Amino acid sequence: MIRNLLPTFILLILLLGCNQKNINDNYNPQTDSLRFTGEVHLRNIKQLTFGGNNAEAYWSFDNKQLIFQSDWNKINPHGCDQIFIMNADGSKLSDGKQYRLVSTGKGRTTCSYFLKDGKHIIFASTHAASPDCPEAPMFAKGRYVWKIYSTYDIYMANRDGSDLKLLIGGEGYDAEATVSPDGRYIVFTSTRSGDLDLWRYDLKTGEYLQLTSELGYDGGAFFSYDSQKIVWRASRPKGEAAAVYKELLAQDLVEPKSLNLFVADKDGKNVKQVTHLPGANWAPFFMPDGKRIIFASNHHSLKSGGRLFDLFLVNTDGTGLEQITFSGTFDAFPMLSFDGKKLAFASNRRVDRKRSRDTNIFVADWIENPTEKDKNFKTLK
Repeated sequence: MIRNLLPTFILLILLLGCNQKNINDNYNPQTDSLRFTGEVHLRNIKQLTFGGNNAEAYWSFDNKQLIFQSDWNKINPHGCDQIFIMNADGSKLSDGKQYRLVSTGKGRTTCSYFLKDGKHIIFASTHAASPDCPEAPMFAKGRYVWKIYSTYDIYMANRDGSDLKLLIGGEGYDAEATVSPDGRYIVFTSTRSGDLDLWRYDLKTGEYLQLTSELGYDGGAFFSYDSQKIVWRASRPKGEAAAVYKELLAQDLVEPKSLNLFVADKDGKNVKQVTHLPGANWAPFFMPDGKRIIFASNHHSLKSGGRLFDLFLVNTDGTGLEQITFSGTFDAFPMLSFDGKKLAFASNRRVDRKRSRDTNIFVADWIENPTEKDKNFKTLK
């Protein structure tokens, strides 16, 4: 029986190969105006926002929409980042709008995410304690810093922003929340321990579990596709650096100067450091195979000031470092869709190749196995 099926099986493989070839042949490099030489894993890059600062665009679990934060004055006159939803293919929403405000329009917001049920969203906001736009200092004693707002709490709302409820609150900073693909847990960063640590909230039981306890900033955590592991960015200051870290934290500030990637089990056990790179290595996200991580880094540009950030791939054991973006601008906040077919990211890239400080949201086809067309792609003039 198996022997009789072999010719049919071989023919099927050949036909699939031909179909794959035809799909590859349909790609027209001359229309991929936002792609740069060397970006062999990206195709058909599409720009979804067009001004201001737009970042942290994260996929809905049905791969149809993105939730993101923006201060773009065309859609957000408030000044501080607010949370919006848009269709990932660039089409208009059901109400005819391109972007829908789902936060309150007050205070400052960050780090939004869809819940697995498809009906709810979460995000961090200061609106309850600070309805006005709080200041965001960028420097403290000559150091580039991020503000850790103690008035951030994590809220849950319907997908359209209605029925807003406090989910995770209390004294101190609670933000940077993401959801496990199985829908059970939220991992977030909090100062409730006195340091910037990772915590896990159980959506079913309401229980909290502290996941990290070493001195340093632990943040920006994401779950693996099977919900069994987490990956995050962390600093591990020692000596004088530890003293500086504590001094800044007492002022609700953190210096994101030296960060590396770590992985652990979903309960915080079996912690392993993945990268040992200089500079800021952050915004990590697991690849679907669970064996690799895509992240943003400036380690390769420190000699020229460290202002250039690109996306990189690395194996979870720290080997196989591969650069993904080559725009010569800021590229960060990568997230693969849950079907593994699309990459959402933020970038300063432009079609006309002019320098810009605008950070916009882009979506690209993810090419796991680059073809000759991908390897030979040249930046369009």
